Amino acid sequence: MAVYTEVSDKDLRTLATAYDFGEIISCKGISEGIENSNYLLQTSQDSFILTLYERRVNPNDLPFFMSLMDHFAKNGVPCPVPLKGFDGQILRNVCGKPAAITSFLRGNWPRHITEAHCAELGPALARLHKAGINYDKNRENNLSIKEWRALHNSIGDTAENFMPGLKGAIESELDAITSAWPDKNAPLMRGIIHADLFPDNVFFINGKCTGLIDFYFACTDFLAYDIAICLNAWCFDSSGVFNTTKANRFMSGYQSVRRLAGDEKAALPLLARGAAMRFLLTRLYDWINPPLNAYTKPKDPQEFLDKLNFHRGISDIAHYGIY
Repeated sequence: MAVYTEVSDKDLRTLATAYDFGEIISCKGISEGIENSNYLLQTSQDSFILTLYERRVNPNDLPFFMSLMDHFAKNGVPCPVPLKGFDGQILRNVCGKPAAITSFLRGNWPRHITEAHCAELGPALARLHKAGINYDKNRENNLSIKEWRALHNSIGDTAENFMPGLKGAIESELDAITSAWPDKNAPLMRGIIHADLFPDNVFFINGKCTGLIDFYFACTDFLAYDIAICLNAWCFDSSGVFNTTKANRFMSGYQSVRRLAGDEKAALPLLARGAAMRFLLTRLYDWINPPLNAYTKPKDPQEFLDKLNFHRGISDIAHYGIY
């Protein structure tokens, strides 16, 4: 989350007339994250999140995201619920940007990831995947492998400003990943994935997972790719060392709800390598093209360059502590 667009008192008064949530008491910008402008909206009745959609979010995708969150909430996945106005509509225009209000989820995201957090995350992700199987809409992953090459090309020689030789190293690695990547006809299970389930998108209270947020990268892709993203996001220690115990607890929890097929397990090292590449490229792009007027700064690409190099040496999930 972040703040790119300031919302005036006049804008808030206009917005309030569309909803039955009482008087707006306060509206405070949330500075974490990098994609959209987010505000904690306190009214006389309850707390909500106001989001103005910016940067990578295609306005044409917003109905999909709103419908998906509503579907997940109705199927037992703890996530924000979009709020409808008097006119029955969810999406608004605020400060010239598409916007929506969702329910506020209680809890905090973990600043220090423990094995217990990973054990909670696994079943939560598996339940999301199972709930998504019944969702009747699809959305192509607009940050899938075919977009990585275009993203790399858009970065171009400026990658050398981050690290000499990086452009060629990424090019070589993209060639290797692309040649091995499963296509849509592969037997790997496909369905709705979150695609960005990092620790700041998962809330906990007293060690229990209470909510999943930020579904604005959700799409249809390999379910195991979502798992690979979580291995990258949750199972490395702060020093950058892969923690096999965290990975084992995460996967054990996941498989207590949904068992992985053999082909999914076999594909995990490659998918984890690809996931590291995806976040390396988007972080590198943001590092080279920093957002303006936001109360945040781009995240360091080096983290995912190191993770990518780690996964290059993995050929079997046993090396992750997964069986």
